[in-house]
Amino acid sequence: MAFTEDEIAAHTATLELHFWSRRRPPLSMRELMREGQRFTDQSIELFYVRPVHFDPTRYIEDPIAKLTYVRLSDSWRIFWQRADLKWHRYAPCPEADSLTKALRVIDQDANCCFFG
Repeated sequence: MAFTEDEIAAHTATLELHFWSRRRPPLSMRELMREGQRFTDQSIELFYVRPVHFDPTRYIEDPIAKLTYVRLSDSWRIFWQRADLKWHRYAPCPEADSLTKALRVIDQDANCCFFG
């Protein structure tokens, strides 16, 4: 079952408070780079949008992470995108019991998978 409108609003507030407020591009770069999130079914994809290096008139999304909510276990699965462009579970901490804790795992990025 997809997120409800109320859940999307609550998750958006949590993302802003516990993630984007720390990971937002600096003011000097916000014309060139911005943050984004996409809600799809039970998942949230986090990404940056930036100009293409060789064509600054076009923009691309740089994926950061994907979080999938599992209602049965009331937990969040954490994924990162490898070079094969597929989402893989984040080995050090593949699951968290709240969105806030999952965002903390991504922000800390112990294995440098999300931010390089």
